Amino acid sequence: MTSALPALLETESRETDAAFIPHVVAWNLTKRCNLRCAHCYISAGPWEKGEGELDPAACRRIVDELLAVNPSPMLILSGGEPLLREDLPELASYAAGRGATVVVGTNGTLLTDERIRTLKASGVSGVAVSVDSLRAGCHDAFRGRAHALEHTTDAMARLRDHRLDVVVQTTATPDNEAEIPALIAWAAVQGAVCFNLYFVVPTGRGEALQPLPPERGEALLAELARAERRYRGTMMVRAKCAPQFIRHVFESDQDSPVLNYRTRCPCGIDYCRITPDGQLTPCPYTPESAGDLTRQSFGDIWRGSRLFAELRERALGGKCGRCEYRQICGGCRARAFAVTGDHLAEDPACVYQPPEGRPVIERRAMTYGGGAPAQPGLAWSDEATERLRRIPSFVRGVVVKRVEDYARERGLAVITPELLAEIRRAMPIDFSKRLPFFLKRDGDD
Repeated sequence: MTSALPALLETESRETDAAFIPHVVAWNLTKRCNLRCAHCYISAGPWEKGEGELDPAACRRIVDELLAVNPSPMLILSGGEPLLREDLPELASYAAGRGATVVVGTNGTLLTDERIRTLKASGVSGVAVSVDSLRAGCHDAFRGRAHALEHTTDAMARLRDHRLDVVVQTTATPDNEAEIPALIAWAAVQGAVCFNLYFVVPTGRGEALQPLPPERGEALLAELARAERRYRGTMMVRAKCAPQFIRHVFESDQDSPVLNYRTRCPCGIDYCRITPDGQLTPCPYTPESAGDLTRQSFGDIWRGSRLFAELRERALGGKCGRCEYRQICGGCRARAFAVTGDHLAEDPACVYQPPEGRPVIERRAMTYGGGAPAQPGLAWSDEATERLRRIPSFVRGVVVKRVEDYARERGLAVITPELLAEIRRAMPIDFSKRLPFFLKRDGDD
């Protein structure tokens, strides 16, 4: 029996107010942490006691409110160190059981076998761990604790053993700048599904951290764009808090999937952050609150916040407002706010000088995040449609397209679970293969 897949997608479009959908929500569950990292944007640490954290009932209510706006978001549970919240497995299970794709962001030092088993049983589909250097002295000093690198790399081996997807997160600093290519290669060997390179935003303890000079940051972004192409099909490579990355990708490879995104600064557009005490902000690096979730619903803030409206209107100042890349880059709004106090000011870390009179580079049709829902052209069985419901909203379009292209090449007219399993085996190791709840059949490893 086949189902009306367009009805599913049209319903979700109506429920999410069309253009602006919270595809990814980062949630800082606590300021408690066993480390004292030099760049921490919320100044977490061992001295924190958890005062003011949202209680479990409030967390469940917020999950319900989020899912009323987007039934299938990606929810990143982070901290501080989220493993210090005893109710982490229960919250993960609650969100995953209702349709969210749940991942956990951790420093990795507390990931025992038992904790990994518990997270996996709770519906967590991936874990992001932080590795800032392969030199123990450099990493441990940055993280504020001896043997941190040893514990984190041991945890990565355990995550592989338990077949839980791993993302490697690295913050670029003058101390590890030359090591970034080696870190990317190492992450690929470890089986990471993605390598994210973060560029420092001066907020929290990051205010005291020396960032890369803009010219060296520019050179590193160019290297990262080359790595994105080199590892495509094996591991995603992305820049965070540096939307200028998309300019490098555009100039070097216009077939890159990076260009499928609405913008590389999604703050308040496709993405937002919940603080430990319930403030909703555009991103983890922007302390400016759009609203208080202890007093307002998620949907009311998402749809009605003046701050979010300004970020969506994109009336950017300075050279960001004149740049031909302003639609697909737009600069880092968090850095603009941290340095100037104006979230619409030009990104002070960008060295690019836009030429006079150059036409704006238009967004191309999007399949990742934003835009209209994917419109299927083939029939989907009821079970295949149900699997589609489990996939994060921001990649649903690209998965529908890829699945249907595969089926058409083989003269097939109906998408079934058996076909999805076949596609999973045939795909390169990219993000859509790493969505186990959709492409796997029940009982598959």
